[in-house]
Amino acid sequence: MTDTDTSVAGWLTGRLPDDLFVGAPDVQVDREEITIIGTIAPPEVDADADDAAVREAEAGRIARFRETTRDQRIEVAREAEHRFERKVAWGVRCGESSQLFTHLAVPVMTRLRQPQRQVLDTLVAAGVARSRADALSWCVKLVGRHTDSWLGELRDAMSKVDEVRDAGPTVN
Repeated sequence: MTDTDTSVAGWLTGRLPDDLFVGAPDVQVDREEITIIGTIAPPEVDADADDAAVREAEAGRIARFRETTRDQRIEVAREAEHRFERKVAWGVRCGESSQLFTHLAVPVMTRLRQPQRQVLDTLVAAGVARSRADALSWCVKLVGRHTDSWLGELRDAMSKVDEVRDAGPTVN
C-alpha cells in the first residue's frame, strides 16, 4: 500500500458510518479513482432455497443498500473527492454476490504492432468483443483473472520498494 492508499483508507476508516458495512471496507486507489468495496450482511433465506433464489435475495439486499445509503455515500464521496482529488466509486459484497456502483471507465492509449492488433481483430471478428477497445479490455480482465496472485506479489514488492525509498536519505 502506498502512502496515498494508507491515508485514504485511514481517513475512510474514521469517516464512514460505523454501521455502513460489516467490517472494514476494501479500499482501492489509483490515479483517477478511489473504490470503496464493503461487505453487507446477507439476507436470511429459507434453507431449502436454490442457488438462484439465494442470488436474487442477495441482489435485492444490494439494491436496498444502494438506495437506503445513497445520501450517506454521496456525502462521504464529496468529502473524499475534495480531500484526495479523485472520484469515488462504491461496491458491495453480499454473500456470494458483488456489485460495483457507478465507477469510471478511463480511456487508455496504447500503441500495438500488427501481431497484437490481429489478436484484437480476431476477437472482434469472432464476436467476443464489439471493438478493439472492448477486445483490449477483455484481454486485460482475462490476464488479471489468471495472474491475480502474481499481480498481488508484484504490488507487494512495489510497496516494499516504496518503503525502502522513503526510509532512505533525503537529498536537498
